[in-house]
Amino acid sequence: MIRHTVVFRLKHAPGSEAEREFLNAACELASIPSVKKFECLRQTSVKNSYTFGLSMEFDDSAAYALYNDHPDHTAFVRQRWIPEVAEFMEIDYVPHTV
Repeated sequence: MIRHTVVFRLKHAPGSEAEREFLNAACELASIPSVKKFECLRQTSVKNSYTFGLSMEFDDSAAYALYNDHPDHTAFVRQRWIPEVAEFMEIDYVPHTV
């Protein structure tokens, strides 16, 4: 299992229509076939400047690659993410075993 997460801050004003439209478009990524447990999250900590997060899981690296290369994902990155996101950090996890 791979958990793909990204935290980000948008260029849009908080509560704006542009912010809502971006988040709605981001939520459409959940329809890509290999995506599981998709969540769109509002960040609440005062310890960093990020305001939102996305989290999703994939069965394995092949499922993650399917998502990453999917035309809906690449179009979202090109048309929405790059022009509208001010700052982000991406973290991918696998379960830790002792």
